[in-house]
This record gives sequence, C-alpha cells and structure tokens, in this order.
Amino acid sequence: MAYTTDETLTVLVYSHDRTTREQVLTALGRRPAEDLPELSYLECATTPAVLKALEKGGVDLCVLDGEAVPAGGLGLARQLKDEIYGCPPLLVLIGRPQDSWLAAWSRADAAISRPVDPVALAEAVATLLRARLAKRAPAAS
Repeated sequence: MAYTTDETLTVLVYSHDRTTREQVLTALGRRPAEDLPELSYLECATTPAVLKALEKGGVDLCVLDGEAVPAGGLGLARQLKDEIYGCPPLLVLIGRPQDSWLAAWSRADAAISRPVDPVALAEAVATLLRARLAKRAPAAS
C-alpha cells in the first residue's frame, strides 16, 4: 500500500512516568516499519488527558502503560473498549509475561512485557497499524 509523504499516523502514549513514555517513543522512532507512514506522538500522563484526546479523534493507536499510577493501562484499556466507539487498537505494556491474562481481560489488542524491547514493540505496533490502515482502505470493486 502506498502512502503520501505528508501522511502521518498518530500514536497516543499513556504513562504517568515520563521515562516510560520516552522509552516507547525512542523504541518506535519516526517509522516502525518501512511500509508505514511516519508517526506523530501524543503523550498523556493522566486518564482525563487520554479520554479527551480520544474524544477529539484522530488517534490511530494507543500504547498504555499497565503499571501507570493511579490508573493502570489495563483497566483503562477495558474502559476504552467499553466507552469509545471505534476505539483505536490498544497495546498495553505489562509488568511481566505472566500478566498476559490481564491483558486479555482488558481486551487490549496486543501486549508487550516491560522492560520495553524495541524490536518486539515495533513489530507489534506495525502489525496493529497495518490492520488499522487496511480497515480504512476503500474496498476494491
């Protein structure tokens, strides 16, 4: 699929911890895969900021910190799936691989264990964004 050079995809990154947000942004960079448009980022440190950004629209993917305080990304993911019509794909960062059942409970579309593995994160994000773009593409006649 071809993209215009001015097209960008918006990734919302939620964590109360600035360091975690920076790790995600650094791991993904400007483009997690060559076949995807460049990314722009929207950093959120609070649940109200996430909700406001999603109500505004234009977010293509959310990366949520499952260990965020006071509202963890797992509970937030479940809330977003329940409350946001057309909710963008959600990727949660979980504290350990054994927490994958919590990610399933949250109805997140993908989960990555912390500490952030840049390769695994880029692959998961690329997969979710490709699926999102495929849904937006006009159907072939």
